[in-house]
Amino acid sequence: MCGQAKTGKTAFSVRRLDASDVDLLMELTALFAAEFEDAASYASSPPRKDYLADLLRDAGFIALVATSENRIIGGLVAYTLRKFEQDRSEVYVYDLAVAFHRRREGVATHLIQTLKPVARELGAWVIFVQADYGDTPAIALYESVGVREEVLHFDIPVS
Repeated sequence: MCGQAKTGKTAFSVRRLDASDVDLLMELTALFAAEFEDAASYASSPPRKDYLADLLRDAGFIALVATSENRIIGGLVAYTLRKFEQDRSEVYVYDLAVAFHRRREGVATHLIQTLKPVARELGAWVIFVQADYGDTPAIALYESVGVREEVLHFDIPVS
């Protein structure tokens, strides 16, 4: 799955990572750590390379990267959730970020547009994503491509 786009700055391309792209997934994780300002979650205990390769082999795991001049400028990670009530799936965008210096160029929108055919191929009927209250740019992006729902989110500790 590949796609190219040209924006006000430099052209960029978007593609899905596969098991040979472990180093790119690690680079994407570093981008998430920087853009979310959350090194504790993204850099304090990195997984082994074989774990990441196995994850990238899983058809239900989707990692897309936007690159320009051989550098990652954005990306998203999503998971396929197989449903039980019907023979279909949903795709959950877990993380999406664009490098600060490349925002407002359509990179995030292009990542989402690239995800759509991947989701369809995996039998998904919808893509869903969460945004934090106060994250105005993310909320505006998601409202431009989807329908807003007001929901509550709960984290339930397992230990």
